[in-house]
Amino acid sequence: MESNLKLKTPVLLLTFNRLDSTKEVLKAISKAQPSSIYIASDGPRPDRVGEAEKVQEVRDYVISNINWDGDVKTLFREENLGCRVAVSGAIDWFFEHESEGIILEDDCVPDASFFPYVEELLNRYRDDERIMVIAGNHFPGKAHQPPYSYFFSRYNHCWGWATWRRAWQHYDHDMSQWPKLRNTNWLLTIGDGNRNFQRYWTRIFDQAYAQKVDSWAYRWTFSCWAQSGLTILPALNLVKNIGFDENATHTKSKNGSHKLSTLPLESLTFPLSHPSNVIRDYEADRWTEKNHFKHNWNRYIKSQLRRIVPSFS
Repeated sequence: MESNLKLKTPVLLLTFNRLDSTKEVLKAISKAQPSSIYIASDGPRPDRVGEAEKVQEVRDYVISNINWDGDVKTLFREENLGCRVAVSGAIDWFFEHESEGIILEDDCVPDASFFPYVEELLNRYRDDERIMVIAGNHFPGKAHQPPYSYFFSRYNHCWGWATWRRAWQHYDHDMSQWPKLRNTNWLLTIGDGNRNFQRYWTRIFDQAYAQKVDSWAYRWTFSCWAQSGLTILPALNLVKNIGFDENATHTKSKNGSHKLSTLPLESLTFPLSHPSNVIRDYEADRWTEKNHFKHNWNRYIKSQLRRIVPSFS
């Protein structure tokens, strides 16, 4: 789908040191011509030879290739903050200026239909506090074909997404509520009584809380669930991640072998077909749990044995 209408919704583009993928994302954004674009870039890591030059090259390219009439704001860090702090800090900065908007990382290429889809739903659900995220991903492919243009999920996929300031204000940088919730049935309730779900996400949130994983996304998932928030997901896959390689931060893959690296980029047709009720799609969530967030029993058993026999490996 191609659109001649300029995008009214502001866009935040998160960049770092990958020029080739950034070019592809900026090309997609330029077709939508947003009225405002925010560019955020973390600083180079001091121990990486040549990274400062790569980071600067990306910044220079983006600024010199915004070829439409739009407001441009930049947040270029001099020091490296790391993925967790740099991304969440950039989104904080974005929502200091805007009440709603689109967030795209430098390896997430959206289809042209992604922009009007997001813009329409940002408007439609602006005051519905049950909805915290509008995302562009549809991972199941033909395994799940909803009857409408989109559906509701507990999983806030973040490869091209949008939200409101009223939702992002609940982002818990420190996961301050996790120690209180950890030993309750909170996760068991969210997971519809699924003990595997509870074990999986307890491990993930433990790691995130202890800062053993440099992820803002797990904190965002925790924050959304703490608010009983839902995510809107499209019936087709509107964003393709092109960042699968050995140098990626969170999508490492040899020879593009990751199962999500082959997802096709698809287009929604308009007008959108809206669900009549805001009800979570349990079938879609079960597919996601089975295929992407599956509890590793071998890892769990080993971790329990290590508690009893510290030398076990």
